[in-house]
Amino acid sequence: MRTFKKLLLMMVLGAVAFSCVEDDDFAVPETAPVNVDAPENLQPMAFVVDQIEQSNDEMVTFETENVFMEGYVISSDQAGNFFEELVLQDAVENPATGIKVLIDVNPLFTTYQVGQRVYVRLDGLTAGYSNGVPVLGIQGNGSIEKIAPALQDEVFLRDDDVFDVVPTVVTTNADLTRDRLLTLVQFPNVQFATADVGRSFAAEPDDQFDGLRLLQTCDDFFAAPIRLETSTFSDFKANRLFDGSGSVTAILGRDFEDDNFVISVNSLSDFDFDQDVRCNFDVVSCGTASGPGSNTILFEDFESENFGTAEPAGWTNYIQDGSVEFTVYDSFGTNASLGRSVNIGSFRSGDASSVAWLITPQIDFDAQMGEVFSFDSSNSFSDGSTLQVLYSADWDGTEANIETATWEPLADANVVSDSEFFGNWVSSGNVSLDCLSGAGYLAFKYEGSGEEENDGTYEIDNISVTSN
Repeated sequence: MRTFKKLLLMMVLGAVAFSCVEDDDFAVPETAPVNVDAPENLQPMAFVVDQIEQSNDEMVTFETENVFMEGYVISSDQAGNFFEELVLQDAVENPATGIKVLIDVNPLFTTYQVGQRVYVRLDGLTAGYSNGVPVLGIQGNGSIEKIAPALQDEVFLRDDDVFDVVPTVVTTNADLTRDRLLTLVQFPNVQFATADVGRSFAAEPDDQFDGLRLLQTCDDFFAAPIRLETSTFSDFKANRLFDGSGSVTAILGRDFEDDNFVISVNSLSDFDFDQDVRCNFDVVSCGTASGPGSNTILFEDFESENFGTAEPAGWTNYIQDGSVEFTVYDSFGTNASLGRSVNIGSFRSGDASSVAWLITPQIDFDAQMGEVFSFDSSNSFSDGSTLQVLYSADWDGTEANIETATWEPLADANVVSDSEFFGNWVSSGNVSLDCLSGAGYLAFKYEGSGEEENDGTYEIDNISVTSN
């Protein structure tokens, strides 16, 4: 084993750095896998990740000789969307964790197939976090570097068993957690965001290193978008995004700054957009107006409200799940010019689920014409939590029937995005309600939880309904 460690040290000292080059003329010969017995000193992948966390997320180098980790390959560099890295997860179905192994070899798909079982020799390797995900490689100068090509056969034992990896089905961004990082997930019913349709995967002038495109789940109009990253070195970077809708299977990761979950596909075959039509949502959409009307039906800026529970006359403040509610507060600092507002957030709530409503008094849309709705919204790191704007024509005004009433999204209302600077207030725009008839209610609905990725805060102010 000392010979292996000496060789490892020599290769680190003599390693040559290679830049990413888009080149499909692969000259690396394929090496056939062999049927190998599982090594005796076999540790689960979770052991490696736990070692990083126990070291306060610092790098940890494994010293014990002949210790192996088992994993199943879920990445492929055949289409150029992955480069000199193998992504492994710890099981072919219902994985508990995943890890990225850095290796200075290109290509890798000729040697490691998706679904292939491999054993990774840990002694002499270093593990840590990079861009928010666990990685395994060689310790460099304050970073984790790629394993040298000459060490490939020393580090990896490849079994000839190749399995069908079963992706974990997730519905929305809210289902994504750090426990699922670097594992294979599948969104069964999605479409590309309307603003991205017609663009390429990663060949637009503003795409550098990666192209970021947004997917929308067809199961929830208000769900936060799913962020798809594609390398500008991929073979399919210039392909146009799919219209229609369907499923996508991808590897879950984090973006470069570790701010957001992102997904990356191995190839275009990971998309199964078998529906030619796009998702149909039951929404209220009267379009937008050029400005507010001259007659004020409703206006609330909360300046006369006491701090604490928001209780304007005729409004309903209702907690459906959890412990958080809409409260009146004073916006200090950057937001101070707006004075008092309402906010809602589940940070440090401990809630498994936080769902709360703030509902306007009833509005009679037959009593006037040209109704226009508007409000201002801001956020404090909203993360995966959402603020929905809804309309109901059949709610009877009682808290007992809020959850069973029909609530439809106001499709034309603009709500602040998670990427907006926390000090900014964003206008909803002048949302026309002129196509509505009868009487109904407008509502703000917050959904989040006490989980780190889902515990954001929203602020609302200057809620207005006008007419001609």
